[in-house]
Amino acid sequence: METPNKAIEAFKISGEWAPQSKKLKSKFDQLTESDLKLESGKEEEMLARVGTRLNKKREEVIGLINNVQLDKA
Repeated sequence: METPNKAIEAFKISGEWAPQSKKLKSKFDQLTESDLKLESGKEEEMLARVGTRLNKKREEVIGLINNVQLDKA
């Protein structure tokens, strides 16, 4: 049996979060400032809020954030 910690990979935001959160909010109108509020050490809570709002799994939310991080234009 796998331990929960081993199954869940730690997630860290790279780069500046403010512009990334604005891009996410523009792509997904249903996201609020509260959903995207990021506090140091509470990345998992933010992922959970966004996942709940968008009805997406944690991995899907990470994928969306990674796409925004890659889309610097």
